[in-house]
Amino acid sequence: MELTIIKTKIHHIQGNKVMLDFDLAELYEVETRVLKQAVRRNLKRFPEDFMFQLSKEVWKEVITNCDNLPENIKFSPTTPFAFTEQGVAMLSSVLNSDKAIDVNISIMRAFVALRQHLTDYGNLKEHIALLEKEMNVKFKDIYQALNYLLQKDKVQVEQQNRERIGFKKDRKE
Repeated sequence: MELTIIKTKIHHIQGNKVMLDFDLAELYEVETRVLKQAVRRNLKRFPEDFMFQLSKEVWKEVITNCDNLPENIKFSPTTPFAFTEQGVAMLSSVLNSDKAIDVNISIMRAFVALRQHLTDYGNLKEHIALLEKEMNVKFKDIYQALNYLLQKDKVQVEQQNRERIGFKKDRKE
């Protein structure tokens, strides 16, 4: 199973990285109702941090934000189940087939790759912030020097253009 395909099916909903039941059913090559039925028969294996059903409001928001959802799913009368990484792992014990095991292995690899990507992104962000801080210190000195030079030129021009005050003597001799 290709990781890039699986990564596109991982959604960020209510602060969790989840996969929706219809995507999982497609990957496992079973009907969505069969997957849901297997989950309902084994609800003890799926606490709220493993799986939750989307509310109608959240589902409407997901439909609005995700443009790659199948059309027939968008108008389903029931809202989908959302499975966290642990919930997906638990599915392999509920769906006993070689296909379920293979797909689960691929999905776990996708979650790990996604987590690694986020870790790398965090490290890169810290590194950029550090560089930015160092550069700001260096450029601050350059900025101050340029400002001084500009102010110096401005003062000289102002002094040349000012009107003299005091006693004026004609220089006709």
